Amino acid sequence: MTQQTMKTNDADISGESQRELAAGVLKQAAQDLRRFRRAKSTIGRELYLDAYRWLTADEYSWPFSFINVCQLLNLAPEPVRQELIGDLAFGTCGYWTRRCGRATRRFRISLIQLFASGPNATAGMPAAGYGRTTTAFQKAASMGGAFVT
Repeated sequence: MTQQTMKTNDADISGESQRELAAGVLKQAAQDLRRFRRAKSTIGRELYLDAYRWLTADEYSWPFSFINVCQLLNLAPEPVRQELIGDLAFGTCGYWTRRCGRATRRFRISLIQLFASGPNATAGMPAAGYGRTTTAFQKAASMGGAFVT
């Protein structure tokens, strides 16, 4: 393959395609780290070590190195690295516990926003009672407790 052909092929890859590929590489590395963490087979151990080395390398020379993937996806490398390594420390159960915790927090925030901006937010509710209820709900949600009126 000539250098001119290589440059033409590189130019054909759009920025969006590069971001999609980068996201796929990051996702695959995360899956390999979780799936093969305790692998007993040689291939499983190799896949785990490849993903771990890729994650921990501070290389800029590879087109899809961890640092370059993070740049393409507009992510800060250290927090992503810490999250993936943190998931390893917690194991499979800890990983799913953290995922469910994040989903629960997002759901609570959605409920708070829904009730705070719903049709009864300003009309049909006594101002003092509604304000007290919203504050109690927000406080209970932020502390992770149940809503009590």
